Amino acid sequence: MSDIAISAENISKIYQKGKINVNTFREEFEMFLNRLKGKKIHQQNANWVLKDINFEIKVGEVIGIIGKNGAGKSTLLKILSKITQPTLGTIKIKGKIASLLEVGTGFHPELTGKENIFLNGAILGMKKNEIKAKLEEIIDFSGVESYIDTPVKRYSSGMYVRLAFAVAAHLEPEILIIDEVLAVGDADFQKKCLGKMKDVGKAGKTVLLVSHNVGIVSAICEKSILLEKGNLINFNSTSVIVEQYLGANVDKKQKYEVNLSTIKEKEAYIVKAFTCDEAQNFKSNFGFNESISVMMTVKIQKYVPKITLSVVLLDKFQNRVCTLLEGIEKNVTKDELTYFVTFPKNIIAPNSYSFFFVIYVPNQSIFIDEEANNVCPITIYDTGTEFAKYEGGNYGNVILEAQWKKL
Repeated sequence: MSDIAISAENISKIYQKGKINVNTFREEFEMFLNRLKGKKIHQQNANWVLKDINFEIKVGEVIGIIGKNGAGKSTLLKILSKITQPTLGTIKIKGKIASLLEVGTGFHPELTGKENIFLNGAILGMKKNEIKAKLEEIIDFSGVESYIDTPVKRYSSGMYVRLAFAVAAHLEPEILIIDEVLAVGDADFQKKCLGKMKDVGKAGKTVLLVSHNVGIVSAICEKSILLEKGNLINFNSTSVIVEQYLGANVDKKQKYEVNLSTIKEKEAYIVKAFTCDEAQNFKSNFGFNESISVMMTVKIQKYVPKITLSVVLLDKFQNRVCTLLEGIEKNVTKDELTYFVTFPKNIIAPNSYSFFFVIYVPNQSIFIDEEANNVCPITIYDTGTEFAKYEGGNYGNVILEAQWKKL
């Protein structure tokens, strides 16, 4: 199939715990034969870093790879880059690969930045004339013009990343594989990298990107792979994968329920509350471009005039971000009232938050119920804003669109 750039069939990788050199020559040879025959391998003290990984990536797709530390992401990229071989399974790759798996991959420390550009190009199978044609563009993109004739052993980690990415992205490989190294670069350079990766994808090249920053993955990847403990959990649209990744360890206690021992003789109290989507389905992870809704049930035991329900959004330091108020009217048909309130999208900055639900009487300092404090924690993640390192950054808690005029 000519449109398939990478095909992985039953890829598994095994290491033995406590050994530096994993196997003897005989063991390695037996594993090689078993791999050819497709036999399963059983070893004591075995650690399956990857197990039965199957996927196909089409030419021109930009794919994200997401997972916690130890999920097997970097091992998978090393197998795809042919740095290491799988214990079982086969990889079929169409086209030249450029890999950026760690700072300075493929660089010789004693050579200058310019000499390493030619070295990397040669490794990728580029001819000298082809590299020369791209040389000025690579140097300009990297931003290390002043140091291009300096041995790279004197570069900072950020300069390493700048030059390494510039080389990998500009020498026109059919497949570009990038690990978390972009986290070393500054925000402006990351923004340039995002733009370049988008351009590479639009040019019909294939890109694989590993990152813990779901904002970066959401910005450029239409589809993503989710790995967990060496297993491929899902391969789907990035929005689905990000939601599954962030919600993997959601604690159902994030739904607030009243402790009946605290009710006593309260005129009213909050029975339960939880965050949800607009369809009223429980949800605790929201994209920046998604609205945030809260469902609350309030029980009124004795009506109090001007009684008010307050929904306070708290940041991770429990500072108040904003407050929504609603007057509670006595319902003659039932004493439990359900409220549904929605915070608009594209306003609350990506970060961690929680809620404070209060029933009180305004201007009288009468607090009827304030037990639900710092409950219903949520995460708002970046869905691909112009800020390359947006999530968790010091941008405040509220992002507002404003009209600017130059006077």
